[in-house]
Amino acid sequence: MSSIPHDHATGHAEEPPHAHDDHAHGPHGGIMRWVTTTNHKDIGTLYLCFSLIMFFVGGIMALTIRAELFEPGLQIVHPEFFNSMTTLHGLIMIFGAIMPAAVGFANWMIPMLIGAPDMAFARMNNWSFWLLPPAVILLGVSFFVPGGAAAGGWTLYPPLSTQAGMGMDLTIFAIHIMGASSIMGSINIITTILNLRAPGMTLMKMPLFCWTWLITAYLLVAVMPVLAGAVTMLLTDRHFGTTFFNAAGGGDPVLFQHVFWFFGHPEVYILILPAFGIISSIIPTFARKPLFGYASMVYAVAGIAILSFIVWAHHMFTVGMPAAGLLFFMYATMLIAVPTGVKVFNWLATMWKGEMTFEAPMLFAIGFLFLFTLGGFTGLVLAITPVDIQLQDTYYVVAHFHYVMVAGSLFAFFGGTYYWIPKWTGTMYDERLGKLHFWGSMIFFNITFFPMHFLGLAGMPRRIPDYAQQFADWNMVASIGALGFGLSQLIFLYAVIKCIRGDGAKAPAKPWDGGDTLEWTLPSPPPYHTFETPPVIR
Repeated sequence: MSSIPHDHATGHAEEPPHAHDDHAHGPHGGIMRWVTTTNHKDIGTLYLCFSLIMFFVGGIMALTIRAELFEPGLQIVHPEFFNSMTTLHGLIMIFGAIMPAAVGFANWMIPMLIGAPDMAFARMNNWSFWLLPPAVILLGVSFFVPGGAAAGGWTLYPPLSTQAGMGMDLTIFAIHIMGASSIMGSINIITTILNLRAPGMTLMKMPLFCWTWLITAYLLVAVMPVLAGAVTMLLTDRHFGTTFFNAAGGGDPVLFQHVFWFFGHPEVYILILPAFGIISSIIPTFARKPLFGYASMVYAVAGIAILSFIVWAHHMFTVGMPAAGLLFFMYATMLIAVPTGVKVFNWLATMWKGEMTFEAPMLFAIGFLFLFTLGGFTGLVLAITPVDIQLQDTYYVVAHFHYVMVAGSLFAFFGGTYYWIPKWTGTMYDERLGKLHFWGSMIFFNITFFPMHFLGLAGMPRRIPDYAQQFADWNMVASIGALGFGLSQLIFLYAVIKCIRGDGAKAPAKPWDGGDTLEWTLPSPPPYHTFETPPVIR
């Protein structure tokens, strides 16, 4: 096998000595393999499968919301249940679908990209995954307890959350468990990247995906305890007589918003930075050029992460902050557009005069670029304080959020799946299905979420089960789009299942002729234990 250039500047990776084929210490058989596994590939697979299931669960909730909003009046569900749907849809999509997907990619790819034998803390890795199923079971059970599931919006603002029934306690417990899982996963990723890189792989030679995850992991370790603190204060307000968020006892509901968004804004970047890393892997491969401005990309990611800590109150422009606070948070928010713009420019410059081909991963990467940039612009609109005061809590915010989360994170994860699934399964995906999935997702995504900008500008508030007649037409369009978008995801499911079953062409070690990172030096699928002898990076 030919040696494959890796270093972004000069060197390349020598051919690694492959793992031994004797599986004396290979996987267990049957279900116990998955319960007890400490192998990073198995755990990555568990995370990705879990994320896919949660994606469809959250998607069914979204379709329930859109079905109710298909026309004015109350059709399908009670308003209380509708509020639970909006709350649980948000929590499950963020903590159950997008974050576990990102951690799944990290588990599968980081050891292979840096030439490590496995993750640093293999048993903790297993534990951090197996905390997630009990957490989502708690969320699911909350529908069946007296008072129903949490219904305060995914942000869980008091007083709604302090007055809610037992479902809120189950939600708080679930968030604690998922937070613990995130922190353990992050510590593992940081230790793996800093200590287990192959000889010769300096930090500035790492693929950008490793950089985005290293920075994301630091963000997670910094902000998950803040969320834990916020929901613990909620819990003591609910059951132990404290009044952190109760004005009658000297507390302040706005305090919760400050603490929550100090977690919540870095969280938005936690969800998008791994996606940036995936896009930075795909575009150079299909443009057949090295990534433009590698070092500036690293600094831009770090800049976004640092700035994310000083912009949180742009979610709170209407709570009565002093003018100096409004101005500070407005300018700080606009400043984040600069490193983000650097990244977008570098991706475009990478494609400039490249020998591009448009397989499914590249289509999703370009779709990501276009729609994420659009979502970034609506974010800048919302950063302007007087405009935001008008658009606060309208469907404009819903449109903005979904353009950066769905067209951002989710599209990148779809692209990353098509990019690496030949490596994971040893089978090429069906290109026709991949393209069908892309165009279905792209068209129906815009039919669903673009009209929400118009609804928001016209003043339709979010999180309401009923609305005035003047909003009827665009809501109907959005609901039809949502159904189409949901059905398009079944194509993705079918394409993935085909690969897992080995239904397709056998994947070569290097299915893409532009790839120059270490994982393409391994056979497809890679052996159970990857780099028993570390490769040498020159």
